[in-house]
Amino acid sequence: MRTIVKGKNYEVPDAVRGYAERKVRRMERMLDDRTDVLVELSVERRRSIAESHIVEISIVIDGRPIRGHATASTHEAGVDEVLDKLERQAADVKARPRVRARAEEEKQILRRIADGTADAGRERRIVKMKRFAIEPMFDEDAVVRMEELGHAFFVFVNAETEQVAVLYRRRDGDYGMIEPVIAGDYTKGGGGSVSR
Repeated sequence: MRTIVKGKNYEVPDAVRGYAERKVRRMERMLDDRTDVLVELSVERRRSIAESHIVEISIVIDGRPIRGHATASTHEAGVDEVLDKLERQAADVKARPRVRARAEEEKQILRRIADGTADAGRERRIVKMKRFAIEPMFDEDAVVRMEELGHAFFVFVNAETEQVAVLYRRRDGDYGMIEPVIAGDYTKGGGGSVSR
């Protein structure tokens, strides 16, 4: 069994990584040596302290993915909570008739779970609406605020243009900015087009 512990926009401390790996080992009796366990840890700064540490664990058992999710005041408490849930799910999976999937298929399933593409065939829909006040600020201030919040994007009113803008973190680590314009009113120059 191989355990992968990683952070989502979060550097996992060695003590927390070691704790998660030790706790996951208690499931070895249910899993075989070809099983990968993915533990993802993150911190949500906008939640209450009791729910600020988020733990998600994914395991593929006999070709069937099982997942658990918990929020807690510490990652250690979250790991304990998720593993309790997953042990019950794993026992149920093992009790069902075995349908042996190839090891490569299991790896692909776990990889899709890690990439967030596991449910690619499912129709996506809006499940949450959020409203918030936005204030004018300069690009540099927006970058600082986005980093403080730990988000991958940030919506603000650009103090220079007095227009709504979206700042986002690119995969290469730099930032990008989206400034919406009304079609046919593209006067900023620089070429390009606006499609409807």
